[in-house]
Formats: sequence, C-alpha cells, structure tokens
Amino acid sequence: MKIVMTYGTFDLFHIGHLNLLERLAELGDKLIVGVSTDEFNQEKGKQCLYSYQERARIVGALKCVDKVIPENNWQQKQQDIIEHKVDLFGMGNDWQGKFDNLQDLCEVIYLSRTPTISTTQLKLSLAKIDPQTIQKMKQGLDSVLDIVKALE
Repeated sequence: MKIVMTYGTFDLFHIGHLNLLERLAELGDKLIVGVSTDEFNQEKGKQCLYSYQERARIVGALKCVDKVIPENNWQQKQQDIIEHKVDLFGMGNDWQGKFDNLQDLCEVIYLSRTPTISTTQLKLSLAKIDPQTIQKMKQGLDSVLDIVKALE
C-alpha cells in the first residue's frame, strides 16, 4: 500500500485545494492530510475564517481523503511520516524546495498549483464585501457541509 501525505490550512476551501488533493490521492492508495490547527496558524501569523474543526471536517468529507490529522507545528512532519509509514510527501509548488529535508524519509514532490485561484486572492476579494454578505456565504457553506454529512 502506497501512503501519500500532505499538509495545509485549507481555509476557504476552493477548487485549487480539491485539485491538489485529488492529484495526490491518485499517486497512492491512501491520502493523509494534516490540517493546520488554529494555534499553529496563529504562530504563522494566519487568521482563518473557519476553525480547525470546520476545516478538518471539510477536508475529511472528501472521498479522496482517507484520514485527517492535526498539524500542530513545523517539526511534526518527520514524526508523522515515520508514524504513518508515508511513501510520498506532496505539496503545492509554492513550497518548492522547502521540504527537501524529508527526502531521507520518503519521496517528496511539489505539484503545480491551479493558476486561477488562491486563498489569498479570495481573502482580498472578500475584504471588499460587506460582513452580512460574508455571513450569508458562510451559512451557505455550512448547509453544503450538512448535506455532505447526510450523504455519508
């Protein structure tokens, strides 16, 4: 069994996230995704719109994802690779070279990003939208999550 692992924040889940996760899942038999905790994102200076629990639930609801684990810090990747017997570690190419130190433990690849979207672009666009509209969008996503959960 070939085990693939990746990590991310996955705030404002979008088609680029889905493309990356589906492509990684195709490279193995099992995909494990580390989702950054709220505390870790604070250390990184990131402010998320969705909590860790919500983001982990979204990622875990995808049929291409077999397991979600919390990402608590930068250092845990080596231990996670060993613990989960990971064969392939993959990230988007915006991280090119940043995880080459893991090559002693498993194969490391960097996949191209979906060129038309990024979470940063989405957040900049949302910054121009009034708070009531953002709340309606959040409620819509919550409704989609409830439907996905009901289908499980």
